Amino acid sequence: MTAMTALTVLSAEAPSLVQSVDWLAIAPVVITAAVGLVVLVADLFAAERHKPVLGWISVTGLAAATATLLPLRAGDRATFCLTGDPAACSYVADRFTLVIQFLVLAGALVTALVSVTAVRDTRMPAGEYWFLLLSSAAGAALLPASRDLATLIVALEVASLPAFALVGMRRGDRLSSEAALKFFLSSVTATAVSLMGVSFVYAATGSLHLTQVADRLEDVPGQLDTLAMAGVALTLVGFAFKTAAVPFHFWVPDTYVGAPLPIAGYLSVIGKAVGFTGLILVTVIAFPAYSDIWGPALAVLAALTMTLGNAAALRQSPDRPNSAVRLLAWSSVGQAGYLLVPIAAAAYSGRDQIGSTVAYALMYAAVNLGAFAVAALVARTKPLHRISDYRGLYAERPLAALSLGFFLLCLAGLPPGIIGLFAKVTVFRSAVDAGLGWLAVVMAINVVIALYYYLRWTALLFRTPEGAQTRTRAPWPVAAAVIVTAITAVVLSGAPEIILRVTSGSLFAQ
Repeated sequence: MTAMTALTVLSAEAPSLVQSVDWLAIAPVVITAAVGLVVLVADLFAAERHKPVLGWISVTGLAAATATLLPLRAGDRATFCLTGDPAACSYVADRFTLVIQFLVLAGALVTALVSVTAVRDTRMPAGEYWFLLLSSAAGAALLPASRDLATLIVALEVASLPAFALVGMRRGDRLSSEAALKFFLSSVTATAVSLMGVSFVYAATGSLHLTQVADRLEDVPGQLDTLAMAGVALTLVGFAFKTAAVPFHFWVPDTYVGAPLPIAGYLSVIGKAVGFTGLILVTVIAFPAYSDIWGPALAVLAALTMTLGNAAALRQSPDRPNSAVRLLAWSSVGQAGYLLVPIAAAAYSGRDQIGSTVAYALMYAAVNLGAFAVAALVARTKPLHRISDYRGLYAERPLAALSLGFFLLCLAGLPPGIIGLFAKVTVFRSAVDAGLGWLAVVMAINVVIALYYYLRWTALLFRTPEGAQTRTRAPWPVAAAVIVTAITAVVLSGAPEIILRVTSGSLFAQ
C-alpha cells in the first residue's frame, strides 16, 4: 500500500507527457492526406472505366479541406505544445497559417480541375497522380502551421517528394524524365544543406521550437556564435531553393517544360508558396537575432532574382517550341524576386512587413494559375507550347484570350489589372519604409523591363490569325478553372482592399 501511495504521489508531481490534439485546427491537413489515401486504395479496386471518378473525389476532398478553414477564423489555435512550456507548440493555426493554407488548398483545387482532363488525355496513371498531388498539397498545407524546425523540414519534404514524381509522370517522355531527375537531385542537395543548418542551430540553442530558438539565439555563448551563424545561413538554403531565388533557380525552366502543364502551374504557385512560407517562419520568428545577416543577404538575392528572371524572359523567341512555358517559368523567377523584397525589409522595420509578401502571393497565385489554365486549353490543339501559337487567339476563343490578356496585365501591373499594380506598390512601399531605396529602384527598373514581354504576348492575342483556326469545345473543368481565376482577379482588381484587410497588421499569434 505504501508503494502504491508513493507511486501515486510521484505520478501527480511528474508533468504529463501526453499532448492534447486540436482536431479542428489540423483538419485541413488531415482531410487532404486522408482523401489521398482513399484515392490510392480505391485505385486498386476501380475498373479502368471508373478511374476518372478518382479525380472528382480529389476535387471534392480539396474543396472540403478548404471549407474547414472557415470555422478557424475565430481566433488563434495551437496544438502539439510542450507540456512544460505551453507557448512552444509544433502546430499553430494563426492568421498567417490560414491565409497560406487557403492559398495552397485553393491553388491545388484549381490544379485538380485542370488535371482532370490532362490525366485522361495523356493516359497518366490516375491513382498515382491524384495520390501524389494530394500528398504534396497536404505537406504544403502543413508547412505554414509548423512552428518547430523538425516539422518544417518534414513538411517541406512531404510537399516536395511527390512533386518529383509528378514532374516525371509522363512515361516515355525524355524531357519529363530529365526534368524530374534534375529537380530531384538539386532539391535533395538543398535539403541536405538545410538539415545540416538545422543541426547547427540545435547544437547552439538546444531546441527546435521556433520561439525557443529565437529566445536562445539572443544570448548565444561566444564560442557557439560562429556555429549559430552558419546554422542560420545553411537553414535558409533549402527554402531559397524552393522559391527559385538566384542562384538556386537553375532547375526552374527545364522542370516546367518537362512537367505536365497543370503540375508546372502547381509548382509555380504552391511550390513557391512553400518556399516563401518557410523563409518567413525561420527568418522573422526563429532568427530575428541574426537579422543583420539574413536581411542584407535576402535583399541582394531579391535584386539578382528579379533581374535575371526578367532578362531571361526577354530572350524567349516566340517561334521556339515550349517558349510560352519557358516565358512563364522565367517570369515566375522574376516574380520571386518581388516576393523576397518584404521579407528582406522585415529585417529592418519589423515583421509586419511580411503582409506585403502574403498580399503579393495571393494576387500572383490567382493570375498565374489562370495563365497556366489558359495554356492548358490552348495546348489541346497546339501542343508545341509556342508563344506564336497564341496569335489570333481572340478570334478562336474570345473568353480565353480576354482572360489571358487580363492575367498578363495583372502580372505586368498595368490597368485594368489593378490588383497587380496594387501588389507591386505594396511591395515597393515595404522596401522604401525599410530604407532599402536602392532595392526599390532595382524593382522599378525590372517592372519596366517586364512590361515588354508581357505586352508583346498580350498584343499577339488580338492580332489577325494566320491560317485556318481550329475550333474545339473546351473541357468544362479547364474552362471552370479559367473562369474561377478570372473572376477572382477581376473582383480583387475592383476591390484590392480585400487583400489589404486580410494581410494587414500582425499575422502571427502573439
